[in-house]
Amino acid sequence: MLTRLKNIYHEYSPKFWLVVGVSFIDGIGGTILFPFFSLYITWKFGVGMTQAGIVLGIFSVFGMVGAMLGGALTDKFGRRNLILFGLIFSAFSTLSLGLVNELAILYPLAVIVGLFSSIAGPAHQAMIADILPEKQRAEGFGILRVAGNLAWMIGPIIGGFLANRSYFALFVTDAIISSVVAILFYFLISETKPEGSAESKAESMLQTFKGYFVVMRNWAYVAFIAAAIVMGLVYQQMYNSLSVYLRDNHGIAPQGYGFLMTTSAVTVILLQFWTTRRIKYRSPFIMMALGAFFYAVGFAMFGFDPLSSLNGSLFTLSLRGAYVWFMSAVVVITIGEMIIMPVSQALAANFAPEDMRGRYMAIFELSWAIPATFGPGLAGLILDNYNPNLLWYLGGILCLISVSGFYALHLHLGGQKRFAPADPEPASAM
Repeated sequence: MLTRLKNIYHEYSPKFWLVVGVSFIDGIGGTILFPFFSLYITWKFGVGMTQAGIVLGIFSVFGMVGAMLGGALTDKFGRRNLILFGLIFSAFSTLSLGLVNELAILYPLAVIVGLFSSIAGPAHQAMIADILPEKQRAEGFGILRVAGNLAWMIGPIIGGFLANRSYFALFVTDAIISSVVAILFYFLISETKPEGSAESKAESMLQTFKGYFVVMRNWAYVAFIAAAIVMGLVYQQMYNSLSVYLRDNHGIAPQGYGFLMTTSAVTVILLQFWTTRRIKYRSPFIMMALGAFFYAVGFAMFGFDPLSSLNGSLFTLSLRGAYVWFMSAVVVITIGEMIIMPVSQALAANFAPEDMRGRYMAIFELSWAIPATFGPGLAGLILDNYNPNLLWYLGGILCLISVSGFYALHLHLGGQKRFAPADPEPASAM
């Protein structure tokens, strides 16, 4: 095992491992706060999930605008300075969110925070694509997933304990970590933007923004993003609506939710390397369809009570039994996640011409931003007004729609070289 990890380490450049290390530290800060933000809003302001969903939706709407702005700036001016700006702004904005005492003030603040906190997203994605050659991208993004989930193993546990004592401590801790990461990034990581063509260098800022029309005319890429958006509407629920659903319908406290997220992280840490090394020899669009199928099964499990369905008078799902069932659902979802996350990021990078990488990655951000905009509010309407289990049944159906979309893309694009799976390694190399 140690020999295999050592070999993996030497396959990648030192700059890649620096980015992985810094991302890991930043991930701890984000996972301390983010999973508990819906709980914070509903507790702090005494509102339901519908109102919390509106706030989260505002973040995402203006986050989309920020990502589009950031994608163009990334292609025009490079990655590093934009990432530094995002980290510094994140520290200040996180503190401001924790100090708000009125819901009316939270709405305009969400506009500002959403706009500027997302501006560095495409730069992060483009930097990784710059560093990694095409054949290493899926596996390299998988390594980042492991680092991210190591953070998920640590962050939610810390966040759960802090949330049980003081929600404000979540915001302070995240702000401190963002500041530390900004310092590390400034001193350790240099610019990665490739040398552009003479034409791209002469491009005006207006022409750079017009490049988005070129991206949107790539119908195959738009179809890929659309299928990812449908799937993302469901996946996002794990990080906002699920905590509220478990608290209100099954009596599971924030700390228990935090341990569920840790279950996901442990699964990734143990199996991501193994998974990514094997799926790289398979068609990426087929792998996306397979991952979406695991999502369909896992999210539907949250709405299904297997013991009470046998005999409601004799079998009741105890809190412990329910928790084990939900833990199993998280593991199923995480298997899909281990397939989808690295493959989708590598696919987005492979769709993009080198000099338009930032703008392609900005459009890829929509696969997260649009679900984050509409998902919490729509989920809130269901949780607050209908049978809450309906949320998870509908989620399973939406994921199956995505399965069909990714399979259709395989039929149309699977034969192209840029989307071909990696060649099998010689037996001696394995």
